[in-house]
This record gives sequence, C-alpha cells and structure tokens, in this order.
Amino acid sequence: MTPRIALTIQLAAVSLVMGAALCEPAAADNRIAAAVVRERVLLWPNGAPLAMGKHEYDKPSIEVYSPLKNKANGCAVVVCPGGGYGHLALGHEGDAIGKWFNSFGVTAFILRYRIAPHYHHPVPMLDVQRAIRTVRSDAKQWRVDPARIGVMGFSAGGHLASTAATHFDKGNPAASDPIDRVSCRPDFAILCYPVITMTLPYTHRGSRRNLLGKHPDAKLVEKFSNEKQVTKFTPPTFLFCTNADKAVPAENSVLFYLALRKAKVPAELHVFEPGRHGVGLAPGNPVLSVWPGLCKTWLQGHGWLKVSE
Repeated sequence: MTPRIALTIQLAAVSLVMGAALCEPAAADNRIAAAVVRERVLLWPNGAPLAMGKHEYDKPSIEVYSPLKNKANGCAVVVCPGGGYGHLALGHEGDAIGKWFNSFGVTAFILRYRIAPHYHHPVPMLDVQRAIRTVRSDAKQWRVDPARIGVMGFSAGGHLASTAATHFDKGNPAASDPIDRVSCRPDFAILCYPVITMTLPYTHRGSRRNLLGKHPDAKLVEKFSNEKQVTKFTPPTFLFCTNADKAVPAENSVLFYLALRKAKVPAELHVFEPGRHGVGLAPGNPVLSVWPGLCKTWLQGHGWLKVSE
C-alpha cells in the first residue's frame, strides 16, 4: 500500500441526521446517529503533479466520511463540491452531503480539488481521477466495494464529475505507483444542477473561464463539453436541476441526459420547476427536498446499496 499522510479532522464525532434537513421527507429510518470518522488524506503524499508550491491549495485531498460499521453497505461516492472552479462550497455541498450519505451506509469522500486562480485544466481532472483511483486502490481499508464507487458533483463540481464519467482510463499496469495501475472510471454518477457544456450559450461562463481560460482553444471547448463525450461506456447517471436556475440553465442537464439516452446508458433526470441555483440538499424546501430521496431510490434500484454477502 502506498504511504499515506492523513490528517484526522474529527474522530468518531456523533452527528444526528435530522429529517428533511439532511435526508428525504418522512424517512424516519434515516434519522440515525452516524459516527463520522473524518480523515483528510492527501492524494499525492509526496507532492501533486503540476503543483506550484507547498501551500494547502497545492495539496489536493479527500476528506473521508465513514458510516457506522454496522450500517456500512460497501458503496462509496467521491463528492465534488461546486464553486465555479474558483472556490469550493465545502459546507452544503460537502459536509452536509457526507453526513447524508453516512445516514444510509454510504462512505463519502469529499474532494478538495485544485482551482483557479492558481490552477486550471487539466489539474482538476487529474485530481478527481486520482481520488477515484485512491478509493478503489484502498477499498479494503475503508470497507468499500471497488465495483461500487461513484462520483457526485454540484454545479462546476458537476462538470468535474461528468468529466470523470466521460474521460477515464483503465489505469497503467506498468506504473510504479500502485494507485496509478487502477481504473479511474466511476461505476455511477450523480450530477446536481451541473455545468456540463463549455459551449455558448448554455455554459456557465465563470466556470469555463476558470477552467479553460479567457480565450480557450476551440478543440478544448469541444473536448470538455461533456455532453459531446458520452459513449456506451459512460456510467449510469442520475441528474437533477431546476427550470428556474438562471446561473446554470437546465439545458446542461438535458443535453447530457439526451446524450446518455442516445448511447443507451441508464439515466434518470429530474427537472424541478422552482428553485435557485446551489440549493444543496434543499433543507426546508417542500418541493426540492424530495430529490435526495429520489436519488437514494435510484441507487437502491441499481443495487449499489445492497450489502455484500
């Protein structure tokens, strides 16, 4: 196993997941105490590729949210918070998501990927790929099934998650680092009000600028308009967005869904009428707060939440 540098943020902290605030309405079975062992693991302990220094923002990492041992079902998700590739929404699109997943036995890995102004393409993609490889390589350590590792993203983090779902490889068997020998393909994807396209008029201009620069090459725009990169090998995907979102238009999700449908990839899309951008789990919103339950049901329907025999 490759040596790890892990910073324990909070050990066995008991967190009570309450009702609709962190899980679907009327889901009393999810109102459980989850012992969240939070551990920050550097993705490259000896220094990340293309790192510009040794500051905290030069050190991509995953923060591990582990459910109670008797609740863990072996499923894992690498979570990419949003923030326009310029900051990370680690609260409502990070910590809250980790606790929600823990409430029904899923191990969550909140990704702190490198962002603008210090980092641009291809660095965020390298970070999410490395995160998936790391979880799969060390699956036994975290009591995770290496065949049930998904990726989730919000807003620009949704673009990063969709990048992971459309730009992946099987690993390099000749690599000296055992982590690099492992596949970075996620087994499923969950995209929440995601940025998908880099093409006008539907792209989120701030995300595009922070990722690709002010005047990106047309080939790069095409390559990371991820609705154009879907193939039959893209993993099953759950999407949700709102019709009222003015920051990232619903066309982003719709374009990706149609591409998945054309490629015959299992997909589920929910477009809610009301709702601003960046709602997270939408606590207290009687309409949008149903989406976590829909997502959980989708995960169950595909068998990803089934405890391994």
